[in-house]
Amino acid sequence: MKDFNYYSPTQVVFGSQSEEKAADLVKKYGGSNVLVHYGGSSAKKSGLLDKMLRLLDEGGIVHTELGGVVPNPLLSKVYEGIELCRKEGIDFILAIGGGSVIDSAKAIAYGVCYDGDVWDFWEGKASPQAALPIGAVLTIPAAGSEMSDSCVITKDEGLLKRGVNSDLCRCRFAIMNPERTFTLPPYQTASGATDIIMHTLERYFCRHQDMTLTDAIAEALLRTVKDCTLDVMRNPQDYRARAQIMWAGSLSHNNLTECGLEKDFATHRLEHELSALFGVTHGAGLAAIWSSWARYMLPRHTSRFVRFAVNVMGVENDFTSPEQTAEKGIAAFEHFLHEIGMPITMKELMGRDVTDDEIELLADKCSRGGSITIGSLEKLGRKEMIEIYRLAK
Repeated sequence: MKDFNYYSPTQVVFGSQSEEKAADLVKKYGGSNVLVHYGGSSAKKSGLLDKMLRLLDEGGIVHTELGGVVPNPLLSKVYEGIELCRKEGIDFILAIGGGSVIDSAKAIAYGVCYDGDVWDFWEGKASPQAALPIGAVLTIPAAGSEMSDSCVITKDEGLLKRGVNSDLCRCRFAIMNPERTFTLPPYQTASGATDIIMHTLERYFCRHQDMTLTDAIAEALLRTVKDCTLDVMRNPQDYRARAQIMWAGSLSHNNLTECGLEKDFATHRLEHELSALFGVTHGAGLAAIWSSWARYMLPRHTSRFVRFAVNVMGVENDFTSPEQTAEKGIAAFEHFLHEIGMPITMKELMGRDVTDDEIELLADKCSRGGSITIGSLEKLGRKEMIEIYRLAK
């Protein structure tokens, strides 16, 4: 067990019509002049954006809009937001959308309070010292950014996808209405659920394996998301199942399933280069990488994979062959991914073979030219990254 410091300050307002409380929450946390940040046309088509603007108007809150956030949010939009906030005297950012919108809002919040280039934080040249307060109205359960300390941004030039972690960017509040997820396309639902699962698996597979309670929480979360994702694939308007997935998305990335453990996040780092370079959906990219990472790790960490197979995937334990039980667990997870329409190889993900040159480029970007390693279960350098990418072809 590892000593830990757990901090999760976000106020969660969960349930049907919970967005009605938005104006009161903004004012509670000091907002009077708000940047309303959102993505594409769905926020407008659904009527949610208009409703939020009306609620702010009724609450006497001045607001400015900035839309256009794309999946794998871009630094160029962050720069636009920083300039707009400074021009309009913004004192609070309200993000309406999923993880991409929330991460873009976090980056803007950092940048407004920093005299230099905000990308300095992602380059490791500086650390955030302040940020504007942020609130979130969640519409896509996936990234968990509404309760996390994480912010992932892609630099347009060079397609560099990097993350920064700081408690300064944690949302003051998160509004979650499961009804807002009823119309999500199946692929987006499945990709989001996969991201949720991966956030927990990245903590579950670690060197510290004696935190019984945290492991049990993680296993319950994984089973719940797996079962409820299958439910919403059959019935997209299943409120109960949608609610479980939405709440699991927050719990999977607010560090609860990390207490006493040490997160790995190698799969995420490997996938970041895929989605940055090829524009694939993040959750689907994780699905395409994970089982290859798992098979690479299995020979040296068999007991952990056996526990996953038995306690999460429901595989019967073959005590005479732990390796076989572990492999059955990975195969069962791959079957689940296929069942919800997710890929398990890069070829399935991209619809074509990935070339050796592309694998070399992915590893170069992930290892920053061979200068860093990733992961904590095992430290992976450029050579190991190439091997895992090749297994995932």
